[in-house]
Amino acid sequence: MKTIRIRHFTILCLLIILTFPWVFYVGGHILETKSFNFGMDEPQQENMEAITHLIETNTDKWKIPAWQDQLSGLLEKADMGVSILSGSNQAIFQSDSDRGPSSASVEQFSIIQDGQVLGRVVIYQDHSKMTQIIAVISGLIVAILVITYAMRRYILIPLEKTGLCARQIGEGDLDIQLPSSRISEIDEVHDGFTIMVDSLKKSFQKQDELEAERRFVITAVAHDLRTPLFALRGYLDGLEQGIADTPEKKAKYLAVCKEKSAQLDRLVEDLFTFAKTEYQEVNLPENRIDLCLVLKNSIESLRLQAQQKGISIMTDHLKTGCYIKGDSHLLERALNNLLDNAVRHTPRNGEIFITCNREDNQVIFTVQDTGEGFSMEDLPRVFEPLYRGEASRNRSTGGAGLGLTISQRIIRQHGGELVVGNNPEGGAILNGWLPLGNS
Repeated sequence: MKTIRIRHFTILCLLIILTFPWVFYVGGHILETKSFNFGMDEPQQENMEAITHLIETNTDKWKIPAWQDQLSGLLEKADMGVSILSGSNQAIFQSDSDRGPSSASVEQFSIIQDGQVLGRVVIYQDHSKMTQIIAVISGLIVAILVITYAMRRYILIPLEKTGLCARQIGEGDLDIQLPSSRISEIDEVHDGFTIMVDSLKKSFQKQDELEAERRFVITAVAHDLRTPLFALRGYLDGLEQGIADTPEKKAKYLAVCKEKSAQLDRLVEDLFTFAKTEYQEVNLPENRIDLCLVLKNSIESLRLQAQQKGISIMTDHLKTGCYIKGDSHLLERALNNLLDNAVRHTPRNGEIFITCNREDNQVIFTVQDTGEGFSMEDLPRVFEPLYRGEASRNRSTGGAGLGLTISQRIIRQHGGELVVGNNPEGGAILNGWLPLGNS
């Protein structure tokens, strides 16, 4: 829809107010005179010349009644009026006392003889311009009506409806029908409201999704916590009641209790970190960190767990100098999750390959294992909270399904990205990058 700026609309309204009365005036004149000529026509001109000649050639007869009757007859025939004044402005002849002020003056002249003013003559038409005046007033009224209609339709009504829509939005009703207008400024407000409503709908939809996800996380984690808690309580009851009556049984019960408590600790820590990265605004410190050192710390923290399964951790390009800016604790948590995931899903006597190096303005790292990898169904969903595929991320491994989700969110908070895939030779591979920190 073509629109017009409000200043152009105002100029157009002024033109209408100025043009319509003139057009109506011309129309009224044409209706009355049946002519486009705004001056005297030829018969009127001839009558004017005859009256002027009669007055100029008979200055000595101005006061004679017979001559005045002759002049009055000619004036009546020509539909004109005359006023003759003496040199001292004394009225000598007035064709009609009702004429004069309401009649349009046609010609004025003075009669001078021998350097002396004998009199002054005013010749005027015998009719008023009432038709033209009515036409002008009618044109002005029509112009005002047209402008009022346009202003109401294109300015007032859209503004009233926009105000109503704003109140509906304030009350939470986003199913509104925004009005359109041919005024550009109002149409721009319409577009702004449309964008705002769409953004609010997306925001509310995202809020609903987050709320559903929050409830799902609480339910799932509560279920995951219940299993090790139940087992821990059972083994502790067994110790208390003396069921473990030999040193070997006691050692076994204590080992299980330690394992379940470690599992509980991991679940609670995962839940806390997930909530922190999802629902809280994280202000990352501007610390300068060497990612290679953080990665080495993560490797050392999981080396014992890997050795217990006979897994070899092989590194390449882990040299210092891969500096980034961020939170070393969060980054170490993200890398720990990646390595823990690799250790848990790598079979006994398997291998894990880790690289970290600089390329252009990025620090790139990879974690590759020789496990079963991700299935085609798992790949699009591995970063979904609490998603665990049947083959690679089930509850028997002790995870809550939040590790990769947490790692990706921490990496993204630092301006990077984390993706997963499968190595053609077998196993899963996780590739990540972070922006290089300025010195």
